[in-house]
Amino acid sequence: MLTRYLHPLGVAGCFFIAGCCAVTATLTTVAAEPSSFDLKLRFERESVDGSDHYESMVRGETWVASQTAIIVCDMWDSHHCYNAVQREKEFAPRLNSVVSQVRHWGGIVIHSPSGCMDAYANHPARKRAMSVPASPSYPDQIESWCYKIASEENVEYPIDQSDGGEDDTPEEKANWERQLRFEGRDVKQPWKKQIDMIQVDANHDYISDSGKEIWNIIQNHGATNVILSGVHTNMCVLGRPFGLRRMASAGINVVLIRDLTDTMYNPLAKPYVSHFEGTDLIIRYIERHICPTITSDQLIGGSPFRFAGDLRSQ
Repeated sequence: MLTRYLHPLGVAGCFFIAGCCAVTATLTTVAAEPSSFDLKLRFERESVDGSDHYESMVRGETWVASQTAIIVCDMWDSHHCYNAVQREKEFAPRLNSVVSQVRHWGGIVIHSPSGCMDAYANHPARKRAMSVPASPSYPDQIESWCYKIASEENVEYPIDQSDGGEDDTPEEKANWERQLRFEGRDVKQPWKKQIDMIQVDANHDYISDSGKEIWNIIQNHGATNVILSGVHTNMCVLGRPFGLRRMASAGINVVLIRDLTDTMYNPLAKPYVSHFEGTDLIIRYIERHICPTITSDQLIGGSPFRFAGDLRSQ
């Protein structure tokens, strides 16, 4: 049984107010069935229309595993930003555990290393994605990058990413480009496949970077819920044809795993905060204007992931 509550963009239901930027109350949901799991979805809602004052809230939902897909976005084997690669390697093992759990529960696992489909031309998971019957209809512009949806009109984007968001020092950059050339990679687009730390189940998973193919998979399985994970939050996770904006605007019940992602943000750009605070600003923007978020501990237990370099107080 799928229990739904208020969607932050206006679906009818109920919610608990938890106070500005601090969650103090949650909803109690019915016990999950063996084929379902409980989530606590965090989102922000304007306290008074037009006030630009937002309150953080949590609502409970029970998701049916067979109606849930997890998309692993652009967890490439390399990147032009050295520090981005180090952060990806840091959280990839935990993301692999989440993917394995969703698969174990009977959910749909879609690996989406964009631009790397040639590496998987003969892989069963790639062939499986290509063989799914076409949907009778598609969301508007499902094959295109999405820069903005209606809920983002007339709101301020929280960070300046116009420089590409690289946070490498000049020395790190030079050394990394030297390494990429040594490996025979394009220093601007060095990715060739998904990082090996994320396992692909050849018997069950799908591999695709196509908006139409991924929509076919979701529709063919009757999935109404999508979990987005991977990188980078402020670019690919938001904007890809299978990203948060497209899923949310198409009516999919989509969430971001906020502790298993990273941004392309340079602290030398506005608003001149740490890299990790920049990520938090993007997450809050998503919770206000795009969709809710969850944390990995809701799926695999333990504590939410935290980067070793994030030295801010808990």
